Amino acid sequence: MTSARSTRPGVVDRLLRYPVKSMLGEEIPAADVTERGLAHDRRLALVDKETGRVASAKHPRVWHRLLTMTATAGTSAVRITTWAGEELCSTDPGVDDALSEIVGRPVVITDTPPHEATLDRADPEDVLRRDGVGQPVGAHTGRIAVASPQGTFFDFAPVHLMTTSTIARIAELAPHGDAQAERYRPNLVIRTPHAPGFTEDDWLDRTLRIGPDLVLRVIARTPRCAIPTLAHGSLPTDTTALRVLAEHHRVTPMASVGALPCAGVYAQVLRPGRIVLGDAVHWS
Repeated sequence: MTSARSTRPGVVDRLLRYPVKSMLGEEIPAADVTERGLAHDRRLALVDKETGRVASAKHPRVWHRLLTMTATAGTSAVRITTWAGEELCSTDPGVDDALSEIVGRPVVITDTPPHEATLDRADPEDVLRRDGVGQPVGAHTGRIAVASPQGTFFDFAPVHLMTTSTIARIAELAPHGDAQAERYRPNLVIRTPHAPGFTEDDWLDRTLRIGPDLVLRVIARTPRCAIPTLAHGSLPTDTTALRVLAEHHRVTPMASVGALPCAGVYAQVLRPGRIVLGDAVHWS
C-alpha cells in the first residue's frame, strides 16, 4: 500500500458528473458541492415500472444500454443523447416511452427515489467468470443510509474520487487494456504528483480540503462492480478493467468488510463549497 501522508497537495485534475444514474455523464470546469454531492449529479434515474427497482448498469444483462446514452444537465431539465444521435429531454411527454424502447424494459424517468429503493447488480466474481448474475441489493438501507443522503440515487456516498496515480497503475498492470477514468465513474480525478500506485488507499477516515471551502471525509475505498468492464460510449468492452484489480488490488473497503477489488474512494461532505479545476487538495 502506498503512503499518502506527504504534505504536498494534490490538484483537481478533472470534474465529472452523471445527471442520470448509470448513463454517460459530462465533464465540467467547476461545481457547487453540498451534502448531496455535485450539483445535478445523479439528479435523475430510471425506475422499472414492473419491479419498482432503480435501473443500474451494475446489472449489465438488463441495463447495459444505459451506457449508450449521454446525459447533460440544464437549468430545469436534463438532455439525453442516444447512441444514434437522437436528443431527448427529461421533461418531454413521450420520454418514458422512448427510453423504455431503448433499454428494453418499461421505465419512468424520475427525480424521486422509490420508497426503500433497491437496484440489481451482478456479483463481481461472477462477472470475472463471465457468468454475471443479477442480485437485488438495498440501495438506501443499512450502512448506505449512513453515508448517502436520503432521497438520492447514490449507491453509497455522494462523492467518488480517484487519483491519476491509480489510473496510471491500472494502465501499467493492464497494458493491453483501456484504462480510462470514465470506466470507473468518479466525480473528482485528483492529480497526485510523485505518488505511485493506489495512493488514495491511505485516505480512509481522513479529511480532504479542496479549494477555499469544501471539506470531505473519506469513508470507504470503492469496491468495483461490473460497470468498468462494459462498453462506455466509444470505449469498448474491457474485462481487464475489473480483472486487474481482482488480481493485484484486493483491499478492505472499510472495517468489517473482507478484501474486494477496489479503486478510488467514497467521501461524504462535511462542509459544502465550490470547486474548480486546478484547486489544491490537502489531506489530514
